[in-house]
Amino acid sequence: MKKILALVLSIMLCMQTAYAAPIAAGQDVTEDGQQSEAEPQDEQETGEAQAEDKEVTGEAQQEDGGAAENNSESAGEGSEVSAPSAVLIEASTGQVIYDKNAHEQLPPASVTKVMTMLLIFDAIEAGKISLKDEVVTSEYAASMGGSQVFLEPGETQTVDTMLKCIAVASANDACVAMAEYINGTEEEFIKLMNERAEGLGMEDTTFKNCNGLDADGHVTTAYDIALMSGELITKYPEVFNYTQIWMENITHVTNKGTSEFGLSNTNKLIKQYPYATGLKTGSTSKAKFCLSATAKKDNVELIAVIMAAEDSTNRLKDAINLLNYGFGKCNLYEEEKLTNIDPAEVKRGVEKTLEVAPAEEFRYVDTTGADLSLIEKKVTLEEEIKAPVKKGDQVGRVEYYLDGEKIGTVPILAGQDVDEITYISALFEVLFRLLL
Repeated sequence: MKKILALVLSIMLCMQTAYAAPIAAGQDVTEDGQQSEAEPQDEQETGEAQAEDKEVTGEAQQEDGGAAENNSESAGEGSEVSAPSAVLIEASTGQVIYDKNAHEQLPPASVTKVMTMLLIFDAIEAGKISLKDEVVTSEYAASMGGSQVFLEPGETQTVDTMLKCIAVASANDACVAMAEYINGTEEEFIKLMNERAEGLGMEDTTFKNCNGLDADGHVTTAYDIALMSGELITKYPEVFNYTQIWMENITHVTNKGTSEFGLSNTNKLIKQYPYATGLKTGSTSKAKFCLSATAKKDNVELIAVIMAAEDSTNRLKDAINLLNYGFGKCNLYEEEKLTNIDPAEVKRGVEKTLEVAPAEEFRYVDTTGADLSLIEKKVTLEEEIKAPVKKGDQVGRVEYYLDGEKIGTVPILAGQDVDEITYISALFEVLFRLLL
């Protein structure tokens, strides 16, 4: 009996040693736990879906976020970010928390699709298209290589399904189909992409296509990606209904019949990191491995952009380190309610006073550990407000100070129209007073 027990213990010890064996250098871990050689990169992004299947190693996971404080200093110094270019911003304020060559122009691969999705939501908001619209795939759209859902010429899918294909599976064919549906041709859609980029202050960005396939001059920066990502998630938070889908099937209905096609999220951060909400991955041989990662914890929303990482594992590790650093560093101040401001006096108006209010609640992100209860505010109205005044006109500002330093400003807006007094209106006012 003792010999049998000793044999069992010996076998268990050998098994434990085998499972604890380290992963060899140059290998990644797939989702099923098997080791595989580092994946090759494909210039036309045919390998993106396979590349995205690699999981980040246990060293970078830190799923409970508990390592945030321990990593904050090293991440702040850049030693925990291996990618050559990266940025971390707070989404609602746009405040930059970390910057590593964030304005260096680089190809973005499929992170380009952040702008494509932004324009799709713009078109929906404008009433130009709806989620239920049927989109017909052209031969040109169906000819796209790389990451795709294999739409066939003449095949129709709803805008809703196309968005799933773009956000989840990074489908190049769906991007072009949507570009043609919104603007007639991809070329016209690209013009709109660049106009939108200019409006957002993306000074170092030029788009040459709508899906991110490598093309000469198709470049952007980590900072510009953060700008368009922030615009997308703050203006259209419904995008998270798509970016958080892990797996889902779509149905192809073509002349060949009906078939199911499985979508699998290319952004493994959704499963690897508990606070992840999106947003978009990308990889080509020229761009290497890129990611715009969004996450939210305790009402703090962060965007971490990684560009030109060497492989998918380092890309995810960099993103998690930056997000942990940000959540450990950020302290958010939010006003509980809008500042109450007394009505303002109006000169030469049919009304003598004007209702006014701040344009929005004030938010501020501190990374220094300051006592945010010491924030003070100063209300300033224009010295002389003259009619006519239109509702929404700026008539003053609320300034916020911490330790004597101004940390932000919120405009004060007119809450109503006030017309300028005229001879006739003045006469009526005199008569009205006499009658009283």
